Amino acid sequence: MTTAQPLRVGMVGYAFMGAAHSHAWRTAPRFFDLPLQPQLTAVAGRNAVGVRAAADKLGWESAETDWRRLIERDDIDLVDICTPGDTHAEIAIAALEAGKHVLCEKPLANSVEEAERMTLAAETAAKNGVFSMCGFSYRRTPALALAKRFVEQGRLGEIRHVRAQYLQDWLSDANAPMTWRLDKAKSGSGSLGDIGAHSIDAAQWVTGRNISGVSALMETFVRERPLAGDLVGLGGHGDLNSDAPRGKVTVDDAAIFSAKFDGGPIGVFEATRYALGRKNAMRLEVNGAKGSLAFDFEEMNVLSFYDAAESPDAGFRRIFVTEPEHPYVGNWWPTGHGLGYEHGFTHQVVDLVTAIGEGRQPEPSFGDALQVQRVLAAVEASAANSSQWQKV
Repeated sequence: MTTAQPLRVGMVGYAFMGAAHSHAWRTAPRFFDLPLQPQLTAVAGRNAVGVRAAADKLGWESAETDWRRLIERDDIDLVDICTPGDTHAEIAIAALEAGKHVLCEKPLANSVEEAERMTLAAETAAKNGVFSMCGFSYRRTPALALAKRFVEQGRLGEIRHVRAQYLQDWLSDANAPMTWRLDKAKSGSGSLGDIGAHSIDAAQWVTGRNISGVSALMETFVRERPLAGDLVGLGGHGDLNSDAPRGKVTVDDAAIFSAKFDGGPIGVFEATRYALGRKNAMRLEVNGAKGSLAFDFEEMNVLSFYDAAESPDAGFRRIFVTEPEHPYVGNWWPTGHGLGYEHGFTHQVVDLVTAIGEGRQPEPSFGDALQVQRVLAAVEASAANSSQWQKV
């Protein structure tokens, strides 16, 4: 029996995304046959106590308090970036130049200029067999991957309309504490980049067409929030009463825009963290000349599909995406036993490690993520200019 060569991973950041990525690195080789064997070699974070505790809890062999140490280490083959957007460019470029593969969370950067520099570094590194990928994990949801398959098979015919929404409600309480996600210097943008980026990528990926122009509106509903936790040096949530010090929100709370796609389709997009009752409604609907499909992550194991020729009077039919022939599903549970949020990250690791092992560029590339970054920038430019049409 041949043992796969190790792929020694160093991860930067250990909060929400770090936990999801850690689970994926641990789980992928246990359910999928991979050409390389991931090893959770080291995790990095600024707080020595916190990063050591995270290493123990999440299964990492060692801990560092400076991401630069990961890049210097000879026993690290890949750097996984799970930090706020303002750090992505510096870490990713340094890692690529040091010959490390890179997985970087979305959005790729906080600006088009940073994303362009990252893409150039990635393209240069790829010539030497060093690869990079941006973590748009929703691509790995089996139902959404099946939607892309249907489009590629021509089952929708000519694409005409795209509707994309990403609706959450976790910021609806005006007294919820300030976080780095509400600081433009760290996050780049608010709902637009945090969740709208997923909708943009999914729409372009499923349809196979890029967005070429937008007209947008953006709004910030709550402009100040209580400071808490590490933002004021307090533990937990800190003092969130009316007398607590408050910080200025510098990002959008909601963004909506209309879009034109290459080749003719039109689309409408909405991203908000103020849709009360919607917990993680990442939705995509595509209408074509021969059929339509609709997906909602709150029912992530279901794809709704309408075939005009097959049943013109019956409307949409629900496909429960748990059959072994569906994307990714055959490596998991028996038919009818659905998957969860964490599986998208596991599938992301599977695709990344497989591509690296085969010596080919994984998708989405930094270049793909740069296209999303350009759409985000165009949306912000349009919203800042009275919704005037903005080319991407």
